[in-house]
Amino acid sequence: MYQKILVALDMSEMAEIVFSHGLSLAKQQDNTRLFLLHVLSGEEENSPLPIPSDLKELYPATGNDLTLESWRKQWTAFEKSGIEMLESHGKIATDAGIKTEFKQIMGVPGSTICKTAHEWQADVIVIGHRGRSGLQEFLLGSVSNYVLHHAACSALIVQPSR
Repeated sequence: MYQKILVALDMSEMAEIVFSHGLSLAKQQDNTRLFLLHVLSGEEENSPLPIPSDLKELYPATGNDLTLESWRKQWTAFEKSGIEMLESHGKIATDAGIKTEFKQIMGVPGSTICKTAHEWQADVIVIGHRGRSGLQEFLLGSVSNYVLHHAACSALIVQPSR
């Protein structure tokens, strides 16, 4: 059924559930491949806020080298955490006998997930849903909603535990 499964992960608690679903789906057939994807984005809940192009214009009192250096350190730690998360999940999947690759890409989550799935020729995307709805989803956006409506393949939306 699904031979190429792209699992879109972030660094939330929901990512563990999403990964488990993707791995479970991969174990159901022989010769299945997993692609674990983390999109580096300022939109992610635990990421450092995106840095403005000109700190001094936006934050004249704090727009100095110290502020920029502090943000760079936070962003570097964020990138490292993402790679470590992917490596850890990749090892679990590989140890389970699943051919696995992973990648961390900077970009807008929804479109980056769809583009990567298309380029990798995924059969299905496994992605989490945070449970936002109504005005909150409208204002903050929904990556899973974007993927559901723009992906060139099937999408499995994993709901949070209630």
